[in-house]
Amino acid sequence: MFEQINTPSLALGKGYVDAFVKAQGLALAGLERITELNLKAFEDHVKASVDFWSEAAEVRDFEGVKAIWPKGVQLAKENAEKLYANGQEVAGVSAKTTEAIGSLAKGSFESTNETITKQVNAAKKAAGAR
Repeated sequence: MFEQINTPSLALGKGYVDAFVKAQGLALAGLERITELNLKAFEDHVKASVDFWSEAAEVRDFEGVKAIWPKGVQLAKENAEKLYANGQEVAGVSAKTTEAIGSLAKGSFESTNETITKQVNAAKKAAGAR
């Protein structure tokens, strides 16, 4: 009797653990991709800023300031655009990861529901046969 109760419970538990492990893998893969995107954006931002400030450090008069001012404005504009684009990419990765985890959970719940339904039907047949 104990085995009849224990075996399905262990099978369901194993199914849930498998689904959770897969979900964790998907979440970590998404986090890794987001981290890559953010590090690349940060690296590009730092490089552009260092290039600009290296050039700005060489300015010695008002004419040099007038010449570098448009470059500073352009740098700020480009950084804002890159920040926005990076945010959009991160949101896309997050949405795809969430969708994949949701599909995995839905499949796991449907599989569990089918298993339980089969077991209940089998128990009904066995009880009816007595």
